[in-house]
Amino acid sequence: MDQVGVPANELLAELDRRRATEPDVHGARLFGLVYPTGRDDVEDLVLEVQRRYLFHNALNPFKFPEIAALEREVVTMTSDLLNLSGDGGGSMTSGGTESILMSMLVNRERARARGIERPQILAPHSAHPAYAKAAHYFGMEHVQVPIDADWRADVAAAAKLIGPSTAVVVASAFTYPHGVMDPVADLAALAAEHGAGCHVDACIGGFVLPFLERLGHDVPPWDFRVDGVTEISADVHKYGYVPKGASVVLHRDADWSQHQVFLYDQWPAGIYGSPAIGGARPAAPIAVAWAVMRYLGVDGYTEMMRGVMETASRVRAAVESIPEVEIVSAPIGPVLCMHSESIDLYAVADVMDAKGWNLNRNVEPRGVHLMLSPAHANVVDELIADLIDAVAHHGTAKDGQARYS
Repeated sequence: MDQVGVPANELLAELDRRRATEPDVHGARLFGLVYPTGRDDVEDLVLEVQRRYLFHNALNPFKFPEIAALEREVVTMTSDLLNLSGDGGGSMTSGGTESILMSMLVNRERARARGIERPQILAPHSAHPAYAKAAHYFGMEHVQVPIDADWRADVAAAAKLIGPSTAVVVASAFTYPHGVMDPVADLAALAAEHGAGCHVDACIGGFVLPFLERLGHDVPPWDFRVDGVTEISADVHKYGYVPKGASVVLHRDADWSQHQVFLYDQWPAGIYGSPAIGGARPAAPIAVAWAVMRYLGVDGYTEMMRGVMETASRVRAAVESIPEVEIVSAPIGPVLCMHSESIDLYAVADVMDAKGWNLNRNVEPRGVHLMLSPAHANVVDELIADLIDAVAHHGTAKDGQARYS
């Protein structure tokens, strides 16, 4: 720390310099780390709400009852979107990983109540690393289910792996690596047959699939309308179009959500309670989620998803017109994975990086990964032209590593 404070204008200038060396989060040249809308009205609303709640703390619902009410309303709106009825419950978390962690903790506690010392998480090979992280943190066993030729969880393989120690079966709706739907109904039925929970990871799909269904797309059963689905995680800070720090985890039954809450009173300051890992919790993500969800409404989200899918269709058609490149499997939404048997797509991605794009790489299969947002509609022609040019004029890949984003 500086001995003498630094003037604010110097600090801001240094931050501007540092920020300029990294990708522009509003430039629509990132794919998945941020989800730009390209809409000034949404961005302005976000900034105004952030300003109002920037210094608030959501830790204590008794001191800040309206923040707690905003969180309950976000949970209720998400519950309605995902067809959770009755006495179910849930809470907001800081992101998909924390939502998954809290769900796995709940399943661990329920399994231990049944006498299972080391409960198992049965998760597809394509599932998010947060399930392995939960197993590591909570003393559980992470059992991977193989994926089939369509890059979906293999139900027959899952049936061979499930057993008395299985606490929860995981299904992705849809997967990050390939954008495909796991067979949720089949996995949920398998879980129910063995008395296990079924967590549907809709961290990406939670604010995509309901609107695809409204647009007339064929969406396989995946939400709380499916018997056996006990929990769902959905990130508002992805296709809900709010800044990072906003996710929702939902439980079909209210008694499940009680296992998520930590209460403690064996210290001098009285009762301490928290529904998630964090103690102090920023209130701004809660308030922004509440505001953006109400501002856009179902109709607004549906129209934005219409635009995203039009962009995805254009990119997909362009990729399919390139003889050397193919789209992996049958993605349901705006996540596209590209593969090639004849050219190194990592080398193609290097060319795209040099052109100012920031493409993600996949390992299985080796290729390039795109997650499209509304703002990409403004640059889709340039994206397609640059991609076609990069395929035609690539060299040798600089780096054989793929890094999750």
